[in-house]
This record gives sequence, C-alpha cells and structure tokens, in this order.
Amino acid sequence: MKIIIIDDEPLARGLVEEYLSSFPNLELVQSCGDGFEGLKAIQTHKPDLIFLDVQMPKINGFELLELLENPPAVIFTTAFEAYAIQAFEAHAIDYLLKPFGRERFEKAVKKWLDLQQPAPDTKALLETVAAGTGQQNRIVLKENNKIKIIPTKQVLYLESADDYVKIHTAEGSYLKNKTMAEFEKLLEGQDFVRIHRSYLVQVSLITRLEPYEKDSQLAILSSGQRLPVSKSGYSKLKLALGL
Repeated sequence: MKIIIIDDEPLARGLVEEYLSSFPNLELVQSCGDGFEGLKAIQTHKPDLIFLDVQMPKINGFELLELLENPPAVIFTTAFEAYAIQAFEAHAIDYLLKPFGRERFEKAVKKWLDLQQPAPDTKALLETVAAGTGQQNRIVLKENNKIKIIPTKQVLYLESADDYVKIHTAEGSYLKNKTMAEFEKLLEGQDFVRIHRSYLVQVSLITRLEPYEKDSQLAILSSGQRLPVSKSGYSKLKLALGL
C-alpha cells in the first residue's frame, strides 16, 4: 500500500518515516514539505493513505483536500485547535496530536488497516471544519492545473453555476466545486450577504439599489454589475446595513 507524508516540519516527517518502518507492507512513495508538492505527489502516485499536517505555508491541509476530486484516506498529524479535533473524531480515520509517540502512531495505522468500510467522508469533514472556523480570508482553487489563491477581499460576488460556484473578481471569473450554502457558511461574519438564491455579494461594493420586478430590487455594484435581490435577500441586506 502506497503512503505519502505531507508536513512542512522536517523533524515531523522524519518521525513518521521512522515509525512507518514497523509496517513493511506500507511503501512510502514520497515525503512532501508543503501542500503544492503534496498535491502533485497525490496526483502522480494515487496513494492509499496520506499523513497530512494541517497548518502549513502556501496552502493548508484542508485546502489541499478541497482541491482533490477523490481524496485518499487521511491520518492528520497536527497541533490544531480543539474545534477541529471534534471534526477529526467525527469524520477522519484518525488524527495524531503533536507531539505523538510510536505507540499512538501504530494504533492509528492499525485502525486504518483494520477498516472494513469505506474511508470516512472527507467532504463532510471539510464542511464541519469550515463551519467551525467561521472566518476564512481566502479561496483556493485549481485553474488550468495551477493552484490559484484568491483573497476574499478581492471577490466581487459569487454566482451559482449548477454544481459549481462562479467566483467573480476584477481579474476574471473562476469556478469552484462547492455549493452556495457552503460559501455562505464559510463567509459568515465577513462582508458578504446572500442577496438571492444565486448570488452572494460583498456588501461594501453595492453603490445603490433600484426597484426591479415585484417585491425585488437590483443591486448595482461599484464595478457596474447589476444583480437581482430577492425579497428574502433584501431583508438580509437591510439587516447587514443596519437599516
């Protein structure tokens, strides 16, 4: 079975490599120092299991998993906050809270080897963690096989597009395989309001509202876009603006 380690700490990677030597049936195919390298390694080797750190530069462990269409089984190696530990317990195979020893490591690996069911739902894990953070200041996606990081401050609005969400910025538009409801949770507490079932907009960019059809309005953005505002969206907008 093929294994990949993804962790920005050389000592942590070395420790996992050492502990893996107790499992001769597991083949370490690559050890990666960041999420970009890890993503390429997963796409190349298609591992059965990855040991994944959460807090890494460039892109973190959760963002890496979001970029994968079919994530492999994951054991997290992390010193992450308590809210995420609850998510790991609910949706991940296991997590190793740093610093961890050989006995705890072997217990996690044996748990994975003994699984007689499909790997836990990684998407459910990501949704739980996103809801727990409440504040996310960037969106990570793949564009033409390259990773693009978009600060949420640069997002003009988001638009529903079937199974995707179209992210509109001044530079252009990008697709992300996520639902509007997920983005609404993700951006909760920031300057975004769901003005329509198909639109989530940065409120500070709205310059004025104009009457449109019955019980609806048009939001005019500083960039010139004209977006429909539903009756329920208008109520949310008024609340956000303190009207």
